[in-house]
Amino acid sequence: MQRIDSHVSPRYAQIPTFMRLPHDTEPSGYDVVVIGAPYDGGTSYRPGARFGPRAIRNESGLIHGVGIDRGPGTFDLIRCADAGDIDLTPFNMHIAMETAEQHLKAVLADNAAFLMLGGDHSLTLAALRAVADQHGPVAVVHLDAHSDTNPAFYGGEFHHGTPFRHAIDEKIIDPSAMVQIGIRGHNPKPDSLDYARGHGVRVVTADEFADHPVARTADLIRERVGKRPVYVSVDIDVLDPAFAPGTGTPAPGGLTSREVLSLLRCVGDLKPVGFDVMEVSPLYDHAGITSVLATEIGAELLYQYARAHRTRSEGDNAP
Repeated sequence: MQRIDSHVSPRYAQIPTFMRLPHDTEPSGYDVVVIGAPYDGGTSYRPGARFGPRAIRNESGLIHGVGIDRGPGTFDLIRCADAGDIDLTPFNMHIAMETAEQHLKAVLADNAAFLMLGGDHSLTLAALRAVADQHGPVAVVHLDAHSDTNPAFYGGEFHHGTPFRHAIDEKIIDPSAMVQIGIRGHNPKPDSLDYARGHGVRVVTADEFADHPVARTADLIRERVGKRPVYVSVDIDVLDPAFAPGTGTPAPGGLTSREVLSLLRCVGDLKPVGFDVMEVSPLYDHAGITSVLATEIGAELLYQYARAHRTRSEGDNAP
């Protein structure tokens, strides 16, 4: 199967898949499978992330496969497909979590990695369970306004503030090889970061990030992650609401789009085994700029995967 050729079919035409990738509901043999997770049953404030995958795909027609000054295109280096969405119940978070985990495990049984488009951040736990089933405990690079290491509340075991606490408790990630970037805002208690820091997670607050160049944080990530298999999770609210208003829990004082995209370039120096872009809630962004940015982040992650797994052996030093 081939991508839709934008020289033949205008980018606003045809059924939208991510970056016009082939639609393959039974993917096998791909380097990265793009998979949607339309779910917001773990949202604590503004719902709407269930519509994120569709909005991201709609805007992704803007982006071609070759970045400026980047040599071969991403899809000349790796095989990718869009597998559509995981069918997730909106009524029961336990069923949704189990469904997502089993679906992602099935994807990884026949393919090397996935890029999950969310959906709220609770489903990152399902993704980490699936990845750890293949690779053992993984390192994590987590971009977010929130640490997401909170306990359950309101009777919700798997709300979107819990995934990394569960993952640490379940020993499916290595907290000593986890970096959280962009953390800021307000929390119910002053000890909200004690759990993460107490388990060895390196927390880079938005203020700390602002005091140092992107390159310094990238060096920190390389040092902490090393050669371990790494999962990269991007909550769109890591960005300042000026760049990403379409999200459920916006927090002023965040990173710029250029900073996030620049920082993600270090992923190609690592050993990435899975990705997600979460918490896009298009109902709060009628101009679509949040979905455009989520697409750009997804495209960057795919390129960095290609750089990590395909171009390194060829001596390519592309950024």
